[in-house]
Order: sequence, then C-alpha cells, then structure tokens
Amino acid sequence: MCIFLIHLDRALTRSSQKTRIVSSYRPKSQNGISNAIWSLWGGVCFFCGGNVARKGKFWGDLRVRLALIVGASAAYCVLLWVLRSSSYAAEPLLDTYLQMAGSLIAFTFAANAVVRFRGTHDRMSLILAFGFVVAGLIEAGTSMAFYRGMLVTPTFGDEISVGWLAGRTLLGIVLLAALVVEQRIPVSRDPGKEIAGVMLIVGAAAYLTSVFYFMLPHAPKIHPGALVPRPWDIVPAAIYVAATIGFGWRLRRAGASLDRALFVGSALNVICHITISQSQRVLDAPYTLAHVLMVMSYVVVLGGTLLDNAQLFDQVSRMAASDSLTGLANHRRLLETIENEIQRSRRTRRSFAVLLFDLDELKKINDRFGHLTGSKAIKRLGAVLRNNSRAIDTPARYGGDEFALVLPETGPRQAEQTALRICERLAQDGEQPGITVSVGQAVYPQDGTSIEQLLGAADLALYKMKRRGSGKLRLHQIAACL
Repeated sequence: MCIFLIHLDRALTRSSQKTRIVSSYRPKSQNGISNAIWSLWGGVCFFCGGNVARKGKFWGDLRVRLALIVGASAAYCVLLWVLRSSSYAAEPLLDTYLQMAGSLIAFTFAANAVVRFRGTHDRMSLILAFGFVVAGLIEAGTSMAFYRGMLVTPTFGDEISVGWLAGRTLLGIVLLAALVVEQRIPVSRDPGKEIAGVMLIVGAAAYLTSVFYFMLPHAPKIHPGALVPRPWDIVPAAIYVAATIGFGWRLRRAGASLDRALFVGSALNVICHITISQSQRVLDAPYTLAHVLMVMSYVVVLGGTLLDNAQLFDQVSRMAASDSLTGLANHRRLLETIENEIQRSRRTRRSFAVLLFDLDELKKINDRFGHLTGSKAIKRLGAVLRNNSRAIDTPARYGGDEFALVLPETGPRQAEQTALRICERLAQDGEQPGITVSVGQAVYPQDGTSIEQLLGAADLALYKMKRRGSGKLRLHQIAACL
C-alpha cells in the first residue's frame, strides 16, 4: 500500500502544474450545465492537484511527504482492521442498488465516450466505451442473480461471486488495452472499421476472462480469519495497480479531464479490491465499502468524460462561429448578428450601423513580401477591430480581405467616429509593412431594412471610396483611411 501511495504522490506532484492550469481554465461555455460541471471539477482539481501536490516548502520536504504517506497507509490499515472486526451487515437490497447504480453509470459513461470518439476519433474512448458496457452488463446480471438467490435462500455462502471477479478483471484489462492502443495508434483512421475491431477485441477479452474464471475446478472461497480472506481479489487489484501506473505516466504528456479521471478511478479500484480482500463474509463492512468505492470510481470517470465533452462542445461551437485566422466572428455569425439587430431595432425603434473594411492593396503585399506577411496583415486588422470595439459590438471577417463591424445602438455620426478611431489605431500599430483600409458604412433603417440592403449599401459606399482614392474621412456615407 505504501508503494502504491508513493507512486500516487509522484504522479500528483508531476501533474500539479498542469492541474492548476486545468482548474484555472474555464472556457466560455454556451450553457449552464457546462458551467456547473467546470465549477465542480475545478474544486476537485484544487484538492487533488492544486492543493495536495503543490510545490511548497511544506509539501516539498521529502521527509514530510514520506511521513504523510506512511501515516495514510497506517490509517488505511487501521480502517481495514476496524471494518474487518465490525459486525455490520448490509441489506441485500442495498448492495443490489449499489451495483445497479454502478452499471447505470457505466452505461452513461459508455454513451459519452462514444460521443467523444465521434468528435475526436480517439481510440481509447471507443475501447473504454465497449469495455464499460460489457462490465456493466456483467455486474448488473451478477447483482440481480445475487438478490434473487438471497430471496430464495437468505443465507451467506463462503463462495466469491465469479461474475464479480470476471467483470472487475475485464474492466482492468480493458483499461490496460486502452493504454497500449492509445500509445501505438492514438487516432482512428477509419471510424467505421474501428468499431468492429474494438468490439472484437473487447469481446475476446471478455470471453477469455470468463473462461479463466468459470473453468476453475472450484469456485473461489472466502477464508474467514485468514490474513487475506479473499485472495482472488488481489488479481484485479494488481491489474488496476498497473493501470494506475500507466495513467500516471500518461499524465506527463496529457492533461485532459478524462485522463485525470481515469487515473483517479483506477486508484479507487485498487483501494476497492484491497478493501474487499479483507471481507470475511458477504455484505459485511469491507464488502459494502468496496462496492461504494467501485461506484465512486465510475462517478469520477463519468465526470471526466462529461468535462471533456463539454469542452469539446465549446470548441466546436467557437469554431463554427469564428474565423480560424483572426478569431473574429465568421460570415455565418455575422449574418445571424445583423438579423438579430434588425429584429431588436424593429422593437426598440433604434438604429444600428454596419461598417465594412477592405484591406487596401493586399495583392501587392503578397507579391512583394509573401503570403505569410499578407496573412499577418489580415490578422493585424482583425486585432485592431477586436481591441477597439465595445463589448456589445461584433467584429467579423466578411470574407478574404474584407471585415465587418456591427455597432448596436449607433447612428451615422457615431459610426463614422468609430471608423476613424479604428483607422488611426491601424496606422499607429508600428508594424511593417504599413497597411491601409477603405471603409463603407450603412445605418438601419436609413440605408436599408434587410441584411442584403444594409450590406449592399455599405459595400457600395466602400467601393466608391476605393475608386475615388481619397484619404479623407467623409461625413456622409463613406470613410477611408490611409
């Protein structure tokens, strides 16, 4: 136990910096559920990594750390002794509820892991999904058979449930298989074929595990009074120790919520099987605590998957509504914003403005300095629009070298002042080569009452200024800056 806690301490210490980053980072979520999940996970990260494994004088002292590890191991041994000596006996229905709850959580995790696989083509998620489904089915069947048997013969036998051992061992093997496959080929190349392959792998593992346990000449027995009453539970415990070490190493190069959750979940399963190995009869205190730890491990893994999926959803939402080069809103988001402003202005009878910016002579910049410099010029204009807009404004990349800025609650005069300010900031950015823009504006409802009319009016004003080649900001409908 001490060795296991020492490795757990090293893994937490190595990942403490990543943990602080994960716990402090909170994406701009599109929904309240994602916000709640991030708040909960931030607290867990603060306790497990940011607080326990922080680099400080107290925790950084090797002697103090060893003393804490030895103390925790001693406290755990005392707890096992107390539980083993206890006369507590749980109700069979409670144990059935615990195992059924664990099965339902396993199925929920599997569904979310499949969603993650569809979004990232992560092979590890697919393997874990099928593994948790099979393990959940085995545990559900075992719990129902146990409860039915208790109703017929309400006596405690001395045999260990073979279904329990098979399901728990299978899940540990699946965790190890996921680590091996992820290290070899992490990303699926053909998702359709991968599903069939993973089903074959998990099915073969389930078959071999079941054959191993069910072909034993005698059912595993409980030996009350022995140092380890249930020695067969040491087998899955050893497998979960290997999985914990593997996911601990993985944390050196991966800091996703699911990776941390799998590490913690594997560690909880180690404690689960060490605890149940001290069970001297069915439904006693160590037996019940082990089942609680099993359910807790499922909850932790499910939480990590939900966090990863929430972050993936946020990333996809941002990518669908933003331009990859500048980070501004894209053409689709621009049209949605203008339509919303039209609807709002019709209700409030207040105007809003649309500014169109066109980067002058971008082709000459590309020909003379190269396309990388041209892309940098586009990013410079995007940065100026973003940094010099109000929180309620929407800067967007309209297409190519054209940008747009939607200004709610803005009239013609305020729009022209905004255009002048942006032009001045662009001229003063201090980067080379210097760039200029032409600007055209349209105001609702004077210049149009639909998206097409507003963008058409602004575009017409912009190209009139380009043909004029003037360097003055006019106060009518056209603006330009050199």
